[in-house]
Amino acid sequence: MAGSMAPPRGVTKERAAEYKGHMTFAVAMACIVAAIGGSIFGYDIGISGVNTMDPFLEKFFPVVFRRKNSPTRNNYCKYDNQALSAFTSSLYLAGQVSTLAAAPVTRNYGRRASIICGGISFLIGAALNAAAANLTVLIIGRIMLGVGIGFGNQAVPLYLSEMAPAHLRGGLNMMFQLATTLGIFTANMINFGTQKIKPWGWRLSLGLAAAPALLMTIGGILLPETPNSLIERGHVEEGRRVLELIRGTAEVDAEFTDMSEASELAKTIKHPFRSILERRNRPQLVMAVCMPAFQILTGINSILFYAPVLFQSMGFGASASLYSSMLTGAVLLFSTLISIATVDRLGRRKLLISGGIQMIVCQVIVAGILAAKFGADKQLSQSCSIAVVVVICLFMLAFGWSWGPLGWTVPSEIFALETRSAGQSITVAVNLFFTFVIAQAFLSLLCAFKFAIFIFFACWIGVMTAFVHVFLPETKGVPIEEMVLLWSKHRFWRNVMPDMAPLEDGWGHGGGDCAAAHGSNIQK
Repeated sequence: MAGSMAPPRGVTKERAAEYKGHMTFAVAMACIVAAIGGSIFGYDIGISGVNTMDPFLEKFFPVVFRRKNSPTRNNYCKYDNQALSAFTSSLYLAGQVSTLAAAPVTRNYGRRASIICGGISFLIGAALNAAAANLTVLIIGRIMLGVGIGFGNQAVPLYLSEMAPAHLRGGLNMMFQLATTLGIFTANMINFGTQKIKPWGWRLSLGLAAAPALLMTIGGILLPETPNSLIERGHVEEGRRVLELIRGTAEVDAEFTDMSEASELAKTIKHPFRSILERRNRPQLVMAVCMPAFQILTGINSILFYAPVLFQSMGFGASASLYSSMLTGAVLLFSTLISIATVDRLGRRKLLISGGIQMIVCQVIVAGILAAKFGADKQLSQSCSIAVVVVICLFMLAFGWSWGPLGWTVPSEIFALETRSAGQSITVAVNLFFTFVIAQAFLSLLCAFKFAIFIFFACWIGVMTAFVHVFLPETKGVPIEEMVLLWSKHRFWRNVMPDMAPLEDGWGHGGGDCAAAHGSNIQK
């Protein structure tokens, strides 16, 4: 049934070949400043290594301190303590809740507003942690850091995806993951140095999170808003001006038209979280849930959070364990550079599948070494310890070029404008929920599963590698506003989405589920 006024249908025609522009200084600076948010996320992951420092444990977790120094305690269970796990995991639970609150801020007030809110929360959290006199203040500080992560991780990947030219989006979006790995590596190096400053070295480690937080806050104030957000909020002329600035040309008609069409549809969506549940958004919703969940179920955060704990449990000394975790952080940083260099040439799928296969092999090898050479009351030999570190580095290498950056990149680039903020909130919330679960449960799982914990994660990596092969289309080079057209062509998702009605100038959505049931069958 046709009416005189057709509702907005979003982007209706593929115009990618008409896009103009190139990498500009404005884009480069905006991406670098925005990606600092990733460095804070990484720093807060890596700085959890203070939980192996004796002065820190003695002050806040005396039970763990005594158990750690007991020669009779089961090696796998020395750090099994829910309060210690809560120190790590509380940050991610707070982030999960706050990222849902960040969605309306990001949509209604812009990406910069959420970046600034995240930076201020980080500053407060770092100050509280550095000055903590008891466990309560310490946990409150971690919660404020979690609020910062919720806002920052919600806004920064979106900001990067919207600012980047389509043909460079993968590499530039990975600035977030590169900054994350740099933050992890920096935190490991700082822990390595501050462990020698007794008894207050841990305060310096926790307080230094304020440095990147300050840069993120100042950067958020100075950054330009994305043209997508400006147009969506009615600032059309300013949106075009910013688009011309970041593309380095006035010939932006094709990209501007895509943004305007997407914006017209976005303005009709009053409840994006409700809209994201509709059938036409089903592929993106599945990816927003599965990609971040699988990223954490690789087991990477277990290694990042508890690398010093893990290595000490395997018999490494305090300095050796921090040195080993510093090495794995350096490998992760290097491998992210590999991904940045290859993602827009090889594509997302090849990196995800190849990385998944390598991670499975590494997890199985580590489990085999521990099963054969390590136990509740015996230590690894020097040669076996070196082998474990090498294999874990190979695991980090594979994660760093695949699921590490792409677990954030893919969800940030697949949503239509009207559900983009809501979709990114779901992505971050799922990521932080699984991060919280693993952070809270890992030490207990290590105690209960022993070496089989690595087999547990290897099984999940197998599942997610198969998932990518079957369900994820290649998004390399597809403009962000035309992504919906990609899903409608996929061999699986085209049967899930509503039928696509033909238009004079391209393809557009039918009238939702009703159109799918009663409209034409042309798509078949």
